[in-house]
Amino acid sequence: MTETDAPRQADLFAFLKRGARAALVASALFLAACQSIVPKGPATTPPTGPTQPTGPEVVQGLPTDATRHRVALLVPMSGANAGVGQSIANATTLALLDTRTDKVRITTYDTALGAAAAVNRALADGNQLILGPLLAEDARIVGPIAARANVPVISFSNDVGVAGGGVYIMGYNPNQSIDRVVDFARSRGLSQFGALVPRGTYGERAGNALLRAVQQSGGTVVSMQTFDRSAGSMAAAVKKLQASSSYDALLIADSGRVASQVAVLVRKGGGASARLLGTELWNTDAALPSSPALRGAWFASVSDALYRQLAAKYRARYGTTPFRLSSLGYDAVLLTVRIAQVWKPGTAFPSARLRDSGGFSGIDGAFRFTRSGVAERALEVSEVGAGSVTVVDAAPRNFAD
Repeated sequence: MTETDAPRQADLFAFLKRGARAALVASALFLAACQSIVPKGPATTPPTGPTQPTGPEVVQGLPTDATRHRVALLVPMSGANAGVGQSIANATTLALLDTRTDKVRITTYDTALGAAAAVNRALADGNQLILGPLLAEDARIVGPIAARANVPVISFSNDVGVAGGGVYIMGYNPNQSIDRVVDFARSRGLSQFGALVPRGTYGERAGNALLRAVQQSGGTVVSMQTFDRSAGSMAAAVKKLQASSSYDALLIADSGRVASQVAVLVRKGGGASARLLGTELWNTDAALPSSPALRGAWFASVSDALYRQLAAKYRARYGTTPFRLSSLGYDAVLLTVRIAQVWKPGTAFPSARLRDSGGFSGIDGAFRFTRSGVAERALEVSEVGAGSVTVVDAAPRNFAD
């Protein structure tokens, strides 16, 4: 468990307020400051009465804060996902520094040691808001435990199945990226859609999202094939797709690496003129422009403009490149700091403020939570070119009422 609060003396970057309904948004990224991350154990206080032969009284948990909000960060700090967890934790520290807040104290708990143990420790320490966990399976454990204590959970998962009951998810949702890229494709005159989706939960959700988005936009899904990411399975899926019907747009609902492999088969197998479409997973793959088969492909995702600046500052401070998901930790802190303006220390977190109609803004752009607890995001559409990726339809800056 590590505890972080913002140093009072630091050179921090400026952030903007976008009206009464907008959140704190990063506008310049420069930092020359030190953080305070100090391992904490049980605090001790000297006895107030006569000296006892057993020694001083031991007070369990962290010191009581009368002026600061206690917020728990639940991420994996050990094990297979430690790198992602550390990136998120470091990003929350940067956000505390950048906002110059002295109202929020964040304590990190390692979910790799057990999600139930982490949330129980966090609640025992008096935290009134939980940021994380990262994994959907951990969120399913943490959510009910936190709900019994009336403490909301803002998870970094993208699994809409864990949202609700006091759990909000901030992760990038494939449903939304598919809705966005389909709408853009329809605006460019494309109407006949095909799809290649991986077997499994992600592929199933992506396929359902495509069917819904195309139907709502007045297009037609002419064929959808599944594959298991092996070379033989991908080739068979492409062959079935080409044999079944013609299409002018094709969604490849997988990572950029897999999409590059599939795209080669598509181009050779009769889909040379189709516009390829991707999901938010493509945004994390810097190798997309090196694939000739993906030239001209469109995909929808959160904006990278501010993230690139955050990543540069992160590298300067920590000497390593962050995971892309680190921005979720940063933006979760911006959200917390904004709500802290109307949140009295020591009281329950005002969960209703998470559903402010105007939403919030941060490194990943504008977002707001729906009634179901899922973060709705303003997404941009990008096109893969020769050596670069270019934004062809910018994300909205905020949400209309």
